[in-house]
Amino acid sequence: MAEYDYDVLIIGAGPGGYVAAIRAAQLGLKVACAESRETLGGTCLNVGCIPSKAMLHASEYFDAAANGAMADMGIDVTPKLNLPKMHEQRIDAVEGLTKGIEFLFKKNKVDWKKGHAKFVDAHTVEVAGEKVTAKEVVIATGSSVTPLPGVEVDNTKGVVVDSTGALELPKVPKHMVVIGGGVIGLELGSVWRRLGAKVTCIEFLDQILPGMDDDVRKESLKIFKKQGIEFKLGTKVTGCTVKGKKATLAMEPAAGGDSETLEADCVLVAIGRRPNVDGLGLDNIGLELNKRGQIEIDHEFRTAVDGVRAVGDCVPGPMLAHKAEDEGIAVAEWIAGQTGIVNHDVIPGVVYTMPEIAGVGLTEAEAVEKAGGDKKAIKTSKFPMMANSRAKTNHEPDGFVKVIADAETDRVLGVWAIASVAGTMIAEAALGLEFGATSEDIAYTCHAHPTHSEALKEAAMGVQGKPIHV
Repeated sequence: MAEYDYDVLIIGAGPGGYVAAIRAAQLGLKVACAESRETLGGTCLNVGCIPSKAMLHASEYFDAAANGAMADMGIDVTPKLNLPKMHEQRIDAVEGLTKGIEFLFKKNKVDWKKGHAKFVDAHTVEVAGEKVTAKEVVIATGSSVTPLPGVEVDNTKGVVVDSTGALELPKVPKHMVVIGGGVIGLELGSVWRRLGAKVTCIEFLDQILPGMDDDVRKESLKIFKKQGIEFKLGTKVTGCTVKGKKATLAMEPAAGGDSETLEADCVLVAIGRRPNVDGLGLDNIGLELNKRGQIEIDHEFRTAVDGVRAVGDCVPGPMLAHKAEDEGIAVAEWIAGQTGIVNHDVIPGVVYTMPEIAGVGLTEAEAVEKAGGDKKAIKTSKFPMMANSRAKTNHEPDGFVKVIADAETDRVLGVWAIASVAGTMIAEAALGLEFGATSEDIAYTCHAHPTHSEALKEAAMGVQGKPIHV
């Protein structure tokens, strides 16, 4: 008899887990995947990336019709919001994709163990009363919403919600307050702003979108303000009281000062996410967490416990679905005796607002810091989208593309963009960084005309001081 039931057991069927399971099975391993949700796909497919994009896309159509953008192009319409139908198309998208993963599991002979998984020992996991053994166990449990002390989330009431609750509001709130000026808060806040809500965003820091390039952060703030979102920066929320269908927030300056209150119909708590590690029985295998509650790993995704590996949001690095997917493929390849590769220096990040905001590589501040503080060691160039013919034709003038390059070698260090399709455009930049492209390489690569991507070409030309259209 075999020593173990499976070669690999994956705990979690989110982007990291389900991809690891499929790839391991493709490589000839016997694979099981434990998942406690009723559907596969994790947070991303069920209540995160996918449903939020469905609402973002639909709300963009409504906004374009309601606020004159279509009329500017000769299309006169008077839209009427059918929110239940909008929710229905969101749910349809989620169901289609989660069922697609279930089909892929069957196709690749991955066994789905339904239930919460808990370690008995390093090679044994208990799932719904069944003990399952595996030569290798991969933790891919993802992350969940970080709670805010003094602000209690109750999605069932719809007054104080997290990102999951914000996707399912039965009506448009008159006033939504978003706590957190990061990706999730700005995306979901923009959905409800477009559908008619007054939206106020409260951010503890003095600027939105932490971790992004400073030029992008400043320009994004201007764009969001122009769209009607109000901001209270450098502000700390200290408490929240709910009375009936109203919430009252208590807040004060982050640097200290007089407190004030703000009333809202809906409060969205979006201050970040934390690793899902509770209830895994890590104590049973002697696996300790770092100070951020993450599982430390080596380059082969091994933890400190032999036979246990980890990927995705529960390990250090950006909490992004595509990062988890790449790690899922890589960990499966390592387990199968191959070489798994993830370049963590080239992980693009995207904010799916309108316009989209995207970046890959170093920010200008990071590049200068890496150069020992020497600003002359780098060169930068920005090309405005208003000078791009496709953006101009599409009535999408907001934003720019910024290229950061090494002044001596011309190697591209980072690319940042604000554009209607920045999330798609950034793939070219990521490929360039992966292959060590110079700004000249991008500048002298022919780009189709008219396309938004020509803005990247022009920004690259600008590094050498020779853009054409500005």
